[in-house]
Amino acid sequence: MSIRNAAATIISVLVSYHSLVVFSEPTKDGEFLVQSNLRAGVAKVDITPSETNGVIVTGHRREVFGVRDRLRAGVLVLDDGETKAAIVTLDTIGAWDEMVNLARKRIEKLAGIPSANILIAASHNHSGPAFEVESKWGQELIDKLGNAAVQAAGEMRSVTVGYGEDQIGFSINRRKVINGRAVVRLNPEGPNDQRVKVLRFDDGHSLTPLAVVMHAVCHPCFFTWGDKGSQPYPNGYPKMSADFPGEAQTFVEMCYGNETSSLFLQGCAGDIRPNLPGHPYRCADEADIQWAGRDLGTAVVRTLARGVTREELHERPSYYAIRVASSIVSLPGKEGRIDAELQAMKIGPYLLLTMPGEPMVEYGFKLERAIADRATPIIVGYANGNLGYIATTDAYAVGGYEPNTSKLTPEAEPIILSELSRLADRVVGDVFESFSKHPKDVERREVLEKTNSSLKSTETKR
Repeated sequence: MSIRNAAATIISVLVSYHSLVVFSEPTKDGEFLVQSNLRAGVAKVDITPSETNGVIVTGHRREVFGVRDRLRAGVLVLDDGETKAAIVTLDTIGAWDEMVNLARKRIEKLAGIPSANILIAASHNHSGPAFEVESKWGQELIDKLGNAAVQAAGEMRSVTVGYGEDQIGFSINRRKVINGRAVVRLNPEGPNDQRVKVLRFDDGHSLTPLAVVMHAVCHPCFFTWGDKGSQPYPNGYPKMSADFPGEAQTFVEMCYGNETSSLFLQGCAGDIRPNLPGHPYRCADEADIQWAGRDLGTAVVRTLARGVTREELHERPSYYAIRVASSIVSLPGKEGRIDAELQAMKIGPYLLLTMPGEPMVEYGFKLERAIADRATPIIVGYANGNLGYIATTDAYAVGGYEPNTSKLTPEAEPIILSELSRLADRVVGDVFESFSKHPKDVERREVLEKTNSSLKSTETKR
């Protein structure tokens, strides 16, 4: 056979193979082939209390009568063939320690997902009820989360995962340093993170995602106290609400004919709030909440629509390993040591790192810089516990609301950052810290050892 004939034969084989691949894929417009080891199921459930008249909502405490929009929880169950995990989102102010413990036990019992592999996160909504173990609503909440997990686990499908980013425009930093002290004031020049991060889980049967996970950074406190000029609600919005995360979730689901389920993850929003000017700011009205909910919602929908173009689909991996690691760290508190759970959950190339309270926005930036070249980071606050404000070390030097009301001391930051980096190492799986001589690993170990040594010395002197 001549070289020319051999080349022609090879080309013919390649063309035939290409034709086989193309024609083996779905040809119906709006469908696409899903080849993946990952399976997912999702369920949303209404968690609005049955009694909403005369209820004192938490966050900015006030009495409410009736409901503007329903509170919901979402449960996303994932299985890579070896490991099961779940992400639970709540339209509540916090992921209370007792609630997290009870919900994990119930979900593990009913749905077979290991407790350690369950991430429970709150939107930090300031217009919902507080959790009490013995209350009717508290018991109903645990029951509903367990049932939702069962439903999600019973409807698992093969999926691939798309990722994209967009932006919102309604958030602003609320700390301003004047004459060496931090005060509450809307500060457009302060650090802020207006990115929206979106994960879409697709079964390929249509362009409607099976599930959507959106991540944004801003206090959901539109409907809270305002100044005396905040007409018509100077004492805060008089109804229960899911605030802008609820409005955004509803908007996204509406755009897909209510055939998808959207979940919201809050970022490092400790010092980020809605941009509602006033003295120092006003309570929102209906126009404000529609602005924010639709701003976030349209950012998410834009990202979702872009995420199923052929170029984006081509970039999706077909293998998604689920790895989860967590630890309880002992943090230095103003009144003694405080235990806090930190967690890392990796879903293919996407890495979720969680903190149990209200981290200031700089935490997100610092953690992303440390991990961004190894995974796609999504930093989540208000998850797996309710520690309160997690201020940066630098914030204590100028004071202000966040460090002043935090239960922690300035020495907590390096411990949190170091431990989350270590957890990231465990789930990303590309380094072994005990063997690593990389300067950053060495520096991180030295900082942690120095901090722990200093704290032990201080406690000994006391």
